[in-house]
Amino acid sequence: MQPTSRRPMTVEDLWAFRRLGAPAASADGSVIVFPVTTYDMEQNEGKTRLYRMPESGEAVPLTSAEVNAAEPAISPDGTRLAYVRKAQGGEGQLALLALDGGESEVLTDFPFGITDPRWFPDGKRIAFLGWLLSDALTPEKTRELQKTREKEPMKARATEDRVYRFWDGWLTEGRVLHIFVLDVASRKCTDITPESKRFFDLMDPSGHYDIAPDGEEITFSANSVEPPYHPVMNWDVFTVSTKGGPVRNITEDNPADDVRPRYSPDGSTILYGMQRRNDFYADRVRLVAYDRKSRRHRVLTENWDRSASAWEFIPGRNEYWLAAEDEGRTGLFRGALKEDAPDLVRRGGTYDGIHPLADGSVLAIKSTVATPPELYRIDGSGEKQRTRQNAELTGQIAWGEVKDIHFRGSEDREIQAYLVLPPGFDPSRKWPLIEMLHGGPHGITPDQFHFRWNLQLLAARGYVVLAPNFHGSTSWGQSFAECIQGGWGDRPYRDAMAAVDAVIREGYIDESRMAATGASYGGYLVTWIAGQTDRFACIINHAGVGDTLAEYASDVTYGWGKDLGGEPWDGLEGVDRMNPIRLAKNFRTPMLITHGERDYRVPVDQGLQLYNILKAKGVPARLVVFPDENHWIMKPRNSRFWYGEVEQWLSRWLSPKKTAAESTEPTPVLNKTS
Repeated sequence: MQPTSRRPMTVEDLWAFRRLGAPAASADGSVIVFPVTTYDMEQNEGKTRLYRMPESGEAVPLTSAEVNAAEPAISPDGTRLAYVRKAQGGEGQLALLALDGGESEVLTDFPFGITDPRWFPDGKRIAFLGWLLSDALTPEKTRELQKTREKEPMKARATEDRVYRFWDGWLTEGRVLHIFVLDVASRKCTDITPESKRFFDLMDPSGHYDIAPDGEEITFSANSVEPPYHPVMNWDVFTVSTKGGPVRNITEDNPADDVRPRYSPDGSTILYGMQRRNDFYADRVRLVAYDRKSRRHRVLTENWDRSASAWEFIPGRNEYWLAAEDEGRTGLFRGALKEDAPDLVRRGGTYDGIHPLADGSVLAIKSTVATPPELYRIDGSGEKQRTRQNAELTGQIAWGEVKDIHFRGSEDREIQAYLVLPPGFDPSRKWPLIEMLHGGPHGITPDQFHFRWNLQLLAARGYVVLAPNFHGSTSWGQSFAECIQGGWGDRPYRDAMAAVDAVIREGYIDESRMAATGASYGGYLVTWIAGQTDRFACIINHAGVGDTLAEYASDVTYGWGKDLGGEPWDGLEGVDRMNPIRLAKNFRTPMLITHGERDYRVPVDQGLQLYNILKAKGVPARLVVFPDENHWIMKPRNSRFWYGEVEQWLSRWLSPKKTAAESTEPTPVLNKTS
């Protein structure tokens, strides 16, 4: 039982938790370096420092609190650290630091910074990715062109490309990544992809290249399609000599994406991830072994109905550790270079940032719905927690009990959900319910300490929180994920209602005090719910798709025809069949709509349109727009404000002392510092 002195979690607590990043380690695992990001609510910003931890003992800060330090890489001899150092007002640059102390030396001065430093096996060179402009393919020319652009008063953008912006940025600026090799002794820096205008991964470019064990070659994954990127972009695996020369595409025969290549320790094989469909972003990722000598590809996990998300070889062995979603969690698996499913080693919670060690164990960051992230060391016999970065704050909070529940949903399929009970839960009382519907739609609500939609924070306000992984969710196999294409509002809606009914049957839910909440596709689903039923007292919709036809203004429109059931020029009736806005005549549930103006995935007009319709109909609605946010609420003060609005809206409509008729007056703005 938790001590009675513990208190409910607050939004300030959410931003006070330390956020750990992927670790680095010396070859023998005796020294571990990992990044920790902390946030200052008043300064409205975060700062990342690197911590050093011996094989046994506590972690201590390694870098100054005055600069941001991230992406650590320890030299093969364990004496030096390469990392990305970002001073106030500058871009992240490559820095070098002796692990036994001393001052950092900054080795680069790229106008847009660098990312993903990696040591060569001999410890004499460091590779990294540097940002350049496609019209000025050297650091010097890029700097000159950027200065010219900054002085130019005319800021129009022009394009003929199919994809021209992504999440919250415009691709028309022409930023691309090149692979550079720096000789540590001479400080000479060489661009080994000098003519490239390819995009690396647009979401997170780090982790998409590797250095051969003999140091003679680098493999990387990047977009292989020339502008205008039609009919689709396609990521392939390439190789290039570290001395420079022609770049070779080794996966050009596969029409879908090939990503994240890794050399085996003996250098014989490149292990990479492959999708087969180029029109379905959630097509499962299969592991493929490419034999460098015979140039043959072997699919290792074709018969494994899970999708690989990250994989790394164990030093000195042709075996690898793998992270993959598995039934609402991200588990750890171990495999070898044979055509077989990898073995499940750990399941429960979410593991990421994997870093294998020479003894066969692996370092990983783990969190659950009820435990913030910490660093663990895992092997076949179990796991050992290596850090206590969040222990003090965790011990102050009264946590809600987390239940893993199952119920019969659409098609009589067993559906999983997480249920979080409020601290001090008494089953003899009647409680209000919040149903939280995840985005994607091909994603999950994971067993993870989520820093945006935090289930524990919602439960701490006195609500039972229900988060179902409905049809279309990943981690239950390919067919379960893709079965909702062309039917976004069908099975997921029925699953969502069945989840609510399953919890109501427990006897402690007040059916008059229930809310439906969701973001992105979850926002689509709550808008669809608004057109189908009025059983919810209120709805919260963040960055939601309300008009499927208007979603053609999104940044990426590949695969929309299959997702939505048709194209505007061929199958408009399919698009309209499950278009929530076409059910506006049924809208009567009070709705809070929040959106970021820099959201290019679900453009802000989606939220404005829905809000205007609700107001025109006389349905209670409230609009909150963040000019400086994208698809997510990322800044501490904005998050605090957003949670304040959410809490007000829930209190306004789920209070047991008020009816909907009594609650139609506008709500005054809370003191957001409270």
